[in-house]
Amino acid sequence: MDRAQNEGMSPEVVQAIYRILEVSTNAPESDPFDGLSEGFSAIRVLNDFFPNEASLERLDEVSAQLAATQQQLQEEIDSLQEELKRSQDPDRMSIIQEMISDLLGQMSRIREKATESEAVVRNITKDIQVLDLVKRNLIHSTTTLKRLQMLVNALTQLEDLMKDKKYSEVAQKLAAVKQISATFETYTGVPRIARLWKRIKDIQGQLRNQLEEDFDNFFIQDPSKQIKATLIGEACTVVDVLGVQMRHHIVDRFVALEMKEYRRIFRTNDEAGQLDNLSRRYAWFRRLISSFEIEQGRVFPAEWKVGWHLLAKFAEITRDHATTLLTKIGPALTVKTLLESIQITLEFEASMAKKWVTPFQDILKATDVAHSQPGQSITSVFEPHMNIFIDAQDKALTDMLAPHRGGKAYKPPRTSVDKEEEGDSESSPLAVLPSSTELFYFYAQTLDQKWLRIYAEEVLTLGATKKPPTQIRKSVETRSDSELLKQTCLVINTADYCQTTALELEEKIKEKINPEYKEKISFQAERDMFVSTISAAIGVQLREFELICDASFIALARMSWATVNQVTGPSAYTGELVKAAEQVTELIKPLVEQKKYLRNFFDKACSLILVKFTNSLVRSRPLKEIGAEQLLIDLQSIKGYLTKMPGEALTTNTYSRALNKTASRLEVLLKVIVTPEDPAEGFILNYTLLIKDASLINFQKHEDRPREYFLLVILGHGSASHGRHRWQFTQSWRQSVVVTIKRGRE
Repeated sequence: MDRAQNEGMSPEVVQAIYRILEVSTNAPESDPFDGLSEGFSAIRVLNDFFPNEASLERLDEVSAQLAATQQQLQEEIDSLQEELKRSQDPDRMSIIQEMISDLLGQMSRIREKATESEAVVRNITKDIQVLDLVKRNLIHSTTTLKRLQMLVNALTQLEDLMKDKKYSEVAQKLAAVKQISATFETYTGVPRIARLWKRIKDIQGQLRNQLEEDFDNFFIQDPSKQIKATLIGEACTVVDVLGVQMRHHIVDRFVALEMKEYRRIFRTNDEAGQLDNLSRRYAWFRRLISSFEIEQGRVFPAEWKVGWHLLAKFAEITRDHATTLLTKIGPALTVKTLLESIQITLEFEASMAKKWVTPFQDILKATDVAHSQPGQSITSVFEPHMNIFIDAQDKALTDMLAPHRGGKAYKPPRTSVDKEEEGDSESSPLAVLPSSTELFYFYAQTLDQKWLRIYAEEVLTLGATKKPPTQIRKSVETRSDSELLKQTCLVINTADYCQTTALELEEKIKEKINPEYKEKISFQAERDMFVSTISAAIGVQLREFELICDASFIALARMSWATVNQVTGPSAYTGELVKAAEQVTELIKPLVEQKKYLRNFFDKACSLILVKFTNSLVRSRPLKEIGAEQLLIDLQSIKGYLTKMPGEALTTNTYSRALNKTASRLEVLLKVIVTPEDPAEGFILNYTLLIKDASLINFQKHEDRPREYFLLVILGHGSASHGRHRWQFTQSWRQSVVVTIKRGRE
């Protein structure tokens, strides 16, 4: 079979042919023409027959061999076709079908015989199955009759024991009766069982009535009907057998009898029942519990928790009475009465929780059966009236902050800070405002966050940012406003104290509050306000620092540096600048407690001085070589002071890097200016070496190259133009710059 035919057949047909021809797909092929796999290759077969040129001499031999193989295959095909024809003979197929029909008939007969055999076996074992069923029914009937006899005997014995009030044995018999009678519940349709079932219910009803009478006599303590405590203890076991409802019924009767006296004594229309006599109510209940534990408490089983039920009923009645009294008092209710009532009630609830080592709320929930307000404590009745307390606290805080708010804090010549320092003027300066400690003292009582915000907005912020109109200062003044600086230091310390204390308060409240409310507790907004107040106070200090230093920079800008013909030591204005700066820095250093705020101030103050020095240079143009050399000396003097200004303890790497970076830029510019400008080529070459930029375009980019802008403006060869902040060179300088830069590039 050639490859084209093989490719036209499906894989299933090929596998079938393999099975018929008994050809293995995995066995090695001895004949290259055996196998119908897709791996057949005529070229490979030819290469096997003729591996080299010399083998071509065997061409005739190979041709003869292939012809013989072809003849052999053809004979095999013919033989298989003949066999197939014989297999498909109609006569032979009819024989096969007859054989299949016979086989099916035999199977049907076998199935019929099996059914007959099963019926025979069933008939044989039928009597045995009936006997087994009779045996089971007989055993069950015997057992039921025995149980019925036991139940009847137990009921008779139970009635006798009830008459003798032998409750310990009654409990055992009653438990047995209930257990046995449960098996007859499905037979209540039988008249005899129905009568017996009714008898059981009647006996249980009689037993309940008898127990109620005995418990009532024990509760009332009637001398004519003395009941022993041991008898009631045994009766409690019978109550447990009767069920939970019976137990609740007995406990509720006892609690109602005990609370009857309480209702009589503390009626809401009597003096003893008024709100200011709450302590008498709680004292009465403590005496009741003590008496109960000595007398009745020893009788009741511990799992009944009769004491808890007494407490729950007492709490319910007291809560209802307090609601009525508070409604009756109405607007006449005073804060003192309200707080005293809450305090007394909280102490009582805490003492009860401590007595039973269980939270008060859990006691109420555990005894909740039919209370009108389950799970509510006595103190919950005061919650709707807490607005009286809140209004009073608001008024107290308003009165406390009144001397420090608005314009009242700035009556010349004293400020709100002065008023707080009034009684302690000769002692050491205050670290924080006393009003802040008063604020947190009040907050501990009110827990109202709005007063923290009011304090930050209306006391601290006003104290840090406003100045009285009579104290407006001019920029030429050389004396600092020491009172204002002291006030800002006090504000910084107070605001830092407040924001730190607010964080501690937040953590403390989260420790004590219920877990479900922890995520709602946050003082972040209040802390942010205090931080903003600190920033505002530092801003006031910087404005004062700037005002006092302005006189020195005005002197620098007014000097004619182009006419200076000799270099001396540091100029006079540098000494004045140092003295002015020291007035502020030396004053605030010991007054600000947190050094991080001092570092913030010194960072900004250093930047402020260098910026104003640069701006003064621009205003004092043009600048020549001698003047630039003098300014270089002045810059070194100012830099030396700025290096030591914070002090060793407050100097940081960030401060030093920022100072050196800005000062080095100015030094480079001044060194360029010191270079003679004639000839221009030498000046420009020196410029490119110091500035390290040989681009003409960058000369005109004020936004990106401020140093070049300052340099040319100071020298008088450039002028600022409006619009895009660009500036222009004079024509002669433009030509010199272009020629020099081109030469440098070549």
